Amino acid sequence: MRYSFALIAILAVSFSCSHSGGNSLTKAEKTLISGSGPVMRVLTVDDPSDSIFLRGKSFDFSDRDLKGKYYRDLAGKMVSTVTDPSEDGVGIAGPQVGIARRIIAVQRFDKEGEPFEVYPNVRIESLSGDIVTGPEGCLSVPGKRGSVPRYSKVVISYKDPLTLKTVRETVEGFTAVIFQHETDHLEGVLYTDRIISSDPD
Repeated sequence: MRYSFALIAILAVSFSCSHSGGNSLTKAEKTLISGSGPVMRVLTVDDPSDSIFLRGKSFDFSDRDLKGKYYRDLAGKMVSTVTDPSEDGVGIAGPQVGIARRIIAVQRFDKEGEPFEVYPNVRIESLSGDIVTGPEGCLSVPGKRGSVPRYSKVVISYKDPLTLKTVRETVEGFTAVIFQHETDHLEGVLYTDRIISSDPD
């Protein structure tokens, strides 16, 4: 069965040992990370098993895992996946590649060169500014788009994998919208839960 080990991972992670505020990566998660190529399979709502996984909540990484090879490999593969011509997205979250962890990769349109950056143990601490409605799509909801209201400013927090210190940052504009979309995935929320109107196919 496709990705059966990924589905097991979301259950197994609940019972793994805790280290410095997070749960250790499970054997199933490590197998998925190491067994995939540079571009990982993106889970979609078209597959019933994928849909169940996408609706689960995600867990923090342990400090030990943030310093390890599996985290580095996952971060690199997530960026490779979202930037691959077959996907061509602006953000991706751990659950979308079968890993129920609080990790997202976001294209920083607010920075020079518009780089992709990866944020582990990420959370949105506050939402502010105007609420703006704009079009959104999702790699996990292929062929669909809809209008979604989002705040124009967010304060994010995440753990720096090098220093293991919590970093806080204020993000505005379209990049703030991407952070809201991707962190929703970590709570099992899809943009389709928030749309106020659907665009025609």
